[in-house]
Amino acid sequence: MQVPVQITFRDIPSSEAIEARIHEEAEKLEKIHDNITSCRVVIESPHHSHKKGNLYHTAIYLSVPGGDIEVTKDNRKDRTHEDAYISIRDSFREAARQLTSHLDKRRNQVKTHTS
Repeated sequence: MQVPVQITFRDIPSSEAIEARIHEEAEKLEKIHDNITSCRVVIESPHHSHKKGNLYHTAIYLSVPGGDIEVTKDNRKDRTHEDAYISIRDSFREAARQLTSHLDKRRNQVKTHTS
């Protein structure tokens, strides 16, 4: 990456373990696209529920030549996101899918459907 990964924690304390996981996941994205110009990750726990547990939300903003990729999927109904690591994993999987799709479009390798 041309710029180091920027990590922002909102409504949760910062954690070296979470930062390490985010850096690992960002390295996986670099294997898909070696020219990512910036990666910004925001992890937050906007809902504080004492009965059901806190849900985590991870947003990823990537800048690549030819466009930007945003993963901001709201997972309020997904109880597995009570674990910050699962929220990070799912968001980075979606970022990888979008990054692959972006590369395919740039290479004109989009699947066409025959009628």
